[in-house]
Amino acid sequence: MKLGIIADPVEQSFQMAQKKGLSFVEFCINIGQDCRQFSQRVEELEEYVKKYGVAVGSIGRWGSDKLDAGGTVIEEELQNNRCLIDAASRLGCKVFHTGVNFVEQLSYYENISRAMDYLQKLVEYGEQKGVRIAVYNCRWNNYICTPEQWKLVHGHLKQLGIKYDSSHCIYDGGDYLQEAKDWGSRFYHVHIKGALSIGGERFDDPPAGLDSTNWGAFFSVLYAVGYNGLLSIEPHSRVWRKQLGEKGLDYTIQYLRPMIL
Repeated sequence: MKLGIIADPVEQSFQMAQKKGLSFVEFCINIGQDCRQFSQRVEELEEYVKKYGVAVGSIGRWGSDKLDAGGTVIEEELQNNRCLIDAASRLGCKVFHTGVNFVEQLSYYENISRAMDYLQKLVEYGEQKGVRIAVYNCRWNNYICTPEQWKLVHGHLKQLGIKYDSSHCIYDGGDYLQEAKDWGSRFYHVHIKGALSIGGERFDDPPAGLDSTNWGAFFSVLYAVGYNGLLSIEPHSRVWRKQLGEKGLDYTIQYLRPMIL
């Protein structure tokens, strides 16, 4: 396994990752961001990869609708996803992750069927480009995030993976160790984000190692299921910002490194 971080697609991110001894950066080109504008910067980003020896480990797109109110694929968004898969391929990035929105006007069966059709298009396109497709388990405009949906969608689409973040399971009241045990063989990418609930309510997402997640047990499960992919730190706290955030990031890196064997 290799350790990296989510960061902006700018030179300073590569500099930071190199300075902290991280192997890769991850880019999230989310709803409201221009995918084609990002793709036009691929040559620039390629130069940063070579200059700093820091890879682009993952690219994702979060929050956008893939299906309209009638359940029809939104062609513009499909092309946005394909555009990012193209960029990932050129950058030597092996994983692209995204989600699929739930359409209230359709039945659950119809939603699952159309989500599978959409994701199949991405899987087939990714195969042509040498990029694997994963669905993130975040609930942000995405409902394919628990074993209930994975059994159907991933059970049918054998080449589709999961981008896993234990904090989403924790805050949803699930069992992240059980999910990792049962589905870790389908994990294509893992986020490292702290989670802390107090009195049954989400309190903050502090740096990993300063939260309530049992990271040692989680890593043990990852090793047991044969996960050998990337681990992407996601700074996400409202409290740990600026100088405190920098110290928190350094703490997390030093905390996790002994677990990466």
